[in-house]
Amino acid sequence: MSKNKSHVVTARPRKMSFLQKVVKYRVLLLMCLPAIVFFFAFSYLPMPGAYVAFTSYNYRKGIFGSEFVGWDNFKFLFESGKIWLLTKNTILYNIAFILLGNLLAIFMAILFNEIKKKIFKKTAQTIMFLPYFISDVLVGLLIYNLLNSDFGFVNSIITSLGGKKISFYDNPNIWPGLIVLINLWKSTGYNTVVYFAAICGIDQEIIEAARVDGANGFQKIRHIILPSLKPTFVILLLFAMGGIIRGNFGLFYNIIGSNSMLFKTTDIIETFVYRATVNDFNFQTASAVGLYQSVFGFILVVVCNKIVSKIDPDYSLF
Repeated sequence: MSKNKSHVVTARPRKMSFLQKVVKYRVLLLMCLPAIVFFFAFSYLPMPGAYVAFTSYNYRKGIFGSEFVGWDNFKFLFESGKIWLLTKNTILYNIAFILLGNLLAIFMAILFNEIKKKIFKKTAQTIMFLPYFISDVLVGLLIYNLLNSDFGFVNSIITSLGGKKISFYDNPNIWPGLIVLINLWKSTGYNTVVYFAAICGIDQEIIEAARVDGANGFQKIRHIILPSLKPTFVILLLFAMGGIIRGNFGLFYNIIGSNSMLFKTTDIIETFVYRATVNDFNFQTASAVGLYQSVFGFILVVVCNKIVSKIDPDYSLF
């Protein structure tokens, strides 16, 4: 006997063309349009200007009419040793900002989560968040009035107690710690809000179940809250790694200014590019440093993302 076999034929979904996708998702595309225009205008259109890094720039001839000098601008930076100092300062400052900033923010977010009085919690969060909105210009003015050798508040207290004045603006070794503290004061409030929001998103039934099982506060933090904050920490870390070669120009410039005595420990890539462009009108050197900065940051993001994807693919960006 032969049995008839029935074959079920399923029609494959028809592949939409590009125009059909545009029509179908037109609302989503319109929502993304401002961001697309912004990145196209400020990130993609200026890309041909990177050619300046390979020229001896001439104002009359323009970017593409200037003499092509190849890698001479980069060779000068590497041979002078300036690029190594700028890279070292920028990366070390950003590592301190990222690690200390995130650890302090996690600590404060957990602390706020354990506070039961809502009025005190909201007041403390607001006070911590306020420095984030203070202009870097005002921060620089505040630091100058605190540390100035002639009439600064700190030196006034030291002299009133019989001590000798400290020349803060003549001692480059003091400033790395001061700048890290200032940055933590400004950014911790904002970072705390991010981690506190992640803590609020934890399923409360898990925490209640842990309490029923007899878990104390430290066990709850260690086994529930900290593991739940891991995805947020990894994502923020990856985003921060992309900008680890980019310094906070506003903070550094308004605090240090053009004080060359402090450049050994405070000069970063952004401040060097600013001085090379505005003070020295050295566009080719500034462009070479900027291109080096972008390429270095791109490679760093790809490498870090590859490492994270090997450890835990769920936490990688791409």
